[in-house]
Amino acid sequence: MTEQAWNRRTFLGAATALAAALGVSPARLLAGLPASEAPTARHSALLREVSQLVIPRTDTAGAGDVGTGAFVSLALAHGLKDTRAPIKDAPAGWPLRADGSLRHDLWLERTLDQRAGGDFLARPPAQRHALLAALDAEAFPAGPPPAVPSPWRAIKALILTGYYTSEEGGSKELRYEAVPGRWDPDIALHKGDRAFSSDWTAVDFG
Repeated sequence: MTEQAWNRRTFLGAATALAAALGVSPARLLAGLPASEAPTARHSALLREVSQLVIPRTDTAGAGDVGTGAFVSLALAHGLKDTRAPIKDAPAGWPLRADGSLRHDLWLERTLDQRAGGDFLARPPAQRHALLAALDAEAFPAGPPPAVPSPWRAIKALILTGYYTSEEGGSKELRYEAVPGRWDPDIALHKGDRAFSSDWTAVDFG
């Protein structure tokens, strides 16, 4: 499979407007957004850091390293994961658009800064990790979810989608085999085996 063919799969499931932006730098990806939706430099830095905290660098690049933050900004602007749907009974203080949908990037910035007691990005790495972990635990409770789901659920799902449909996440973090490939009726699994990115029955991006 050629590199060009693979890159056409990096925003799998995204809108046509996202697909048309493939193959350019994160800055150029975001350049086409209207001013009201374009992320500020701080929003871009925040989404990069949060993406990296969700999927840190190991023997493969982390989510922030591969530009997942830029993907999330685009995905939010275009309403992936129903992020442009109006929210009924939104809690007071949530930054809503005129149509009643939530600005998830503003919500994330305000929420993390409030929990950090100031600038989230200025906190030590361990504290940033702990603050995000606490937010994640609240968004995915063991018991019944709140009436209005935490916006973090959609943001995290987009981070996972952006990373695992990138070249790094899809062919290095996961194992990639071109479809149809070879058919094996029975494959032995071993501890530590990576999932196949081309097996959509075994990969769940949230």
